[in-house]
Amino acid sequence: MPIEDSLFMWIAAVEMPVLGALFWLVWRNRRDADQQLAEARQRAEIGLSQAREALAAHKLDVARTYASMATLKDVEARLTAHLLRIETKLDETRARAAE
Repeated sequence: MPIEDSLFMWIAAVEMPVLGALFWLVWRNRRDADQQLAEARQRAEIGLSQAREALAAHKLDVARTYASMATLKDVEARLTAHLLRIETKLDETRARAAE
């Protein structure tokens, strides 16, 4: 058997199936990686949207809480000022009545 025939037999019997299997493994690995990347991207988008919703809800809660506290403090300051003025007027009226 000449060397050329044994070389072609080697290529046909061994190397072609090995290259085919290698190509199939690379193709399958790429397909699986693409699928996992798509799933990871989808999970990241879902997590990001949930984080955005939670942040928006937290901002709304903070705005409600702090806005009402600021309003209450403002009302308390105005009421205290008015009560002090009324107290001063009552003291003046009482002093005049005592004279």
